[in-house]
Amino acid sequence: MSRRPDTTDHLHEASFLVEGMHCASCVSRVEKSLCQIPGVTSASVNLATREARILARSEPTAPQISTAIEQAGFSYVPPPADSLQQAAQDDSRQREYRALRSRLLLTAPLAVIVMLISMTQTDSLARNWLLLVLTMPVVGWGGSRFFFGAWNSLKHVRADMDTLIAVGTGTAFASSLVGTLFPQFFGGSPPVHFDAAAMITLFVLLGRVLEERAKGKTSQAVNELLDLQPKTVQVLRDGIEVGLAVDDVVKGDVVIVRPGERIALDGSVIEGRSYVDESMISGEPEPVVKQPDAPVIGGTLNQSGSFHFCVERVGGETLLQQIVRMVRDAQGSKAPIARLADRVAAYFVPVVLAIAVATFTGWWMYAAEESAFESAMIAAVSVLVVACPCALGLATPTAIMVAMGQAARFGVLIKDGESLETAHKIDTVILDKTGTITEGRPRVDRLEPVDSVAAETLLGIAASVESRSEHPIGAAILEEAREQQIAAKNVESFRAIEGHGAEAEIDGRLVLIGNAKLFRDRGIELGTWSGQIDALAATGSTPVLVAEDGRLIGLIAVADRIRPTSQSAVAQLKSLGIDIIMVTGDHQRTAQHVAAEVGIENVNAEVLPAEKARIVARHQEQGDDHRQPPTVAMVGDGINDAPALARADVGFAMAAGTDIAVQAADVTLVRSDLKGVAAAVLLSRQTMRVIRQNLFFALFYNSLGIPLAAGLFYPVLGLMLPPMFAAAAMAASSVCVVTNSLRLRKFDPRSDR
Repeated sequence: MSRRPDTTDHLHEASFLVEGMHCASCVSRVEKSLCQIPGVTSASVNLATREARILARSEPTAPQISTAIEQAGFSYVPPPADSLQQAAQDDSRQREYRALRSRLLLTAPLAVIVMLISMTQTDSLARNWLLLVLTMPVVGWGGSRFFFGAWNSLKHVRADMDTLIAVGTGTAFASSLVGTLFPQFFGGSPPVHFDAAAMITLFVLLGRVLEERAKGKTSQAVNELLDLQPKTVQVLRDGIEVGLAVDDVVKGDVVIVRPGERIALDGSVIEGRSYVDESMISGEPEPVVKQPDAPVIGGTLNQSGSFHFCVERVGGETLLQQIVRMVRDAQGSKAPIARLADRVAAYFVPVVLAIAVATFTGWWMYAAEESAFESAMIAAVSVLVVACPCALGLATPTAIMVAMGQAARFGVLIKDGESLETAHKIDTVILDKTGTITEGRPRVDRLEPVDSVAAETLLGIAASVESRSEHPIGAAILEEAREQQIAAKNVESFRAIEGHGAEAEIDGRLVLIGNAKLFRDRGIELGTWSGQIDALAATGSTPVLVAEDGRLIGLIAVADRIRPTSQSAVAQLKSLGIDIIMVTGDHQRTAQHVAAEVGIENVNAEVLPAEKARIVARHQEQGDDHRQPPTVAMVGDGINDAPALARADVGFAMAAGTDIAVQAADVTLVRSDLKGVAAAVLLSRQTMRVIRQNLFFALFYNSLGIPLAAGLFYPVLGLMLPPMFAAAAMAASSVCVVTNSLRLRKFDPRSDR
């Protein structure tokens, strides 16, 4: 049984950009329209990135998607190549920012002049005509996008933020226009509020400009990653050095790297020697020596020497581009907590319009007769303008975007918003031993043959069997045989015994290799070797027994060093109130030794791979009537960890592990450091605090602002909210939400608690 059934196995996924969205209501409209495409099972739209994703049983065509988005009143932007996706989003955001800024700069002086003239005590027809002339370009051109947006929504029988702004400014402008053209209708004292229409437009534009600028900063982490890759490289072709754009380099090209240059692509050194700063990947400040056959990674920094390397991965295949793609995908995902904003947004604008109508009616009926219309109009406009679904729509995605980017800076790649949200609840962490707590690169520590068997013979037989195995311990035995120049023998048959060892036929003899439990199950007498097996295990070594035709011929001790940061990582997780459990298929005494070294008390040893998932499930089900079931994380690196990683509430995979483990996990630790688990938990907790603050601010703001604008406090406290102040408050709410999310850029797991 898996943690959450994978429903995407037989579904097509598509992602693209949607232009023109600016509030949670827009997001809801686009998602509903996309879900009406035949075959589409789900749609998710991120307001902060403007990216939409759909899952469908049959792959929808671009015209189908475009039509659905246009029916919702927005524009479809087809997805460019992966390497250009981020640039496309940035260009789109920059165009939007520049367009809004231009309107703001050109209309701001006129709006301020309108406000200053309106503050004078004179009330004449000439003054009103001057205000009309000055206000028309502010509202007609500066605010034209709001009116076009509102008309677009009206054509699709929907309402959104543009509707509220257009109705508010339009009402203020239209009533003032009528009062200027036909003052006799109002007894010579027409209600002229051109200043309200102009200042509403100005403040909304200002809010949008600040919002777009702040949202641009949410993708800064991805931009910084992209900046690590040089745009051009020097390549040797036909013995001639030529400069090429990175996109023009192909596999097999030889690239020249000089001191101080960044390495552009992934490959292997073929000539020269140097030291390379790989801290962006490993987190280690010490430079790594690079000489022939050594791998190099794109984005890392060459230091002292120069070398040539052969390109092995280009474009989206490079590690740097894979990291960027994972971060981008994660930033575009939607956390479950965002559904609250989606539900509210579906009813928000219609409810606000109804409140505005009720406000107008109430003031018209109960205000003083000589000022009833003017008071009703001002209160209704204030209600329309102060309401802000923008803040609701931005509350979650901006925080998720910043958090994902910040996590990548610390070598933690979180797959989606759901995983980030779930991580804050983790109270139990199950750690695999080999490759997780330890380095996963075991070495042969000792050879102990029986009296009549030579050490070389024991190693040769063991290496022959392990030549068919993929286990890390088998790799250590093979490496030792290669170093001692012992050739492996021909294996006639081979069978892996899951969790215990393997058996094979060599030169007509049946060879068995594995742990003590396997040998006892097969009835092979260990005699006095039992004590030596326990002694080796007690020092942290893994005893590997070898038998030939049912007779023990020796023992090979394999040791795997504990990662330098494992002990401090376990201590940090404990300080966060998290229970730590270690699971391993290794000998009980070996497991206990490693656990004691890093400070883990709860150990499950000699565990078969299939049992790891059952252990995760057992801990998930330990809740009772008074306690929520634990949220369990699993950390592993191997193929045998994949079922447990998938079963856990949050699966963490070491990037140095197998591809299957990484695919099954929700979080990838690029630096293969357990401290990344604590970093993810801390970041998740901080992100959830920020999201809750954002949602509270957005909901509290509207809960207080709308009644204040409607005049509910006026009879008791004499408080009202003029339209221009309502516009300023509305703009400030969105900016505050985005700015609060940007605080996550300062997150540092080394200091945060």
